[in-house]
Amino acid sequence: AAPIHNRDGRVAGAVIVFHDVSQSRAMALKMSRMAHHDFLTGLPNRVRLTERLSQAIGLADRHGTRVALLFLDLDHFKHINDSLGHAIGDQLLVSVAKRLVACVRVTDMVCRQGGDEFVVLLHDIAQREDAAHVAEKLRAALAEPQFIGGHELHVGLSIGISIYPDDGQNVDAVLQNADTAMYCAKAGRNGYQFFSSEMNTRAVRRLSVEG
Repeated sequence: AAPIHNRDGRVAGAVIVFHDVSQSRAMALKMSRMAHHDFLTGLPNRVRLTERLSQAIGLADRHGTRVALLFLDLDHFKHINDSLGHAIGDQLLVSVAKRLVACVRVTDMVCRQGGDEFVVLLHDIAQREDAAHVAEKLRAALAEPQFIGGHELHVGLSIGISIYPDDGQNVDAVLQNADTAMYCAKAGRNGYQFFSSEMNTRAVRRLSVEG
């Protein structure tokens, strides 16, 4: 904006220049969303999960509560993807994402880790059994068949659970330990396992033997 002066030096008006930034702003918002969300399911991605987990840990420290992280892997997904194609596999992942979101509170978070792996972040839980209850609820939701592209599809869930501060003192430790527990659950198929220190001991021993 610039003032217009008359011959007496008084302000008689103004020249105002407007610029429409709505398109560039919309693009910036879109790029920000793409950086923090999975393109297929629309769920938050690992970057956003790390941010939210860090915030949840900070709140848990202040309020003396716990945070649970559930690392989920779909059983039999690879077989479906290989036999029916990636298009059906993608539709199945979208359907799974919707069922998972429907099982948790608005304050909790479901994210897609990548491939057929998902992570559920549970804020402000009082005890470990709360996480077990959610794990059972998730498994029950996916036990129901899913009808996609004329196919009746069945998938299960293997779930690893780690609790802050019991199973890790920072974001990386909680994530890693939930992942470790998931692989132990995967050995039994369609179940869930809480992390324990013995799991890391076995993992280190296995790496040593392989070495």
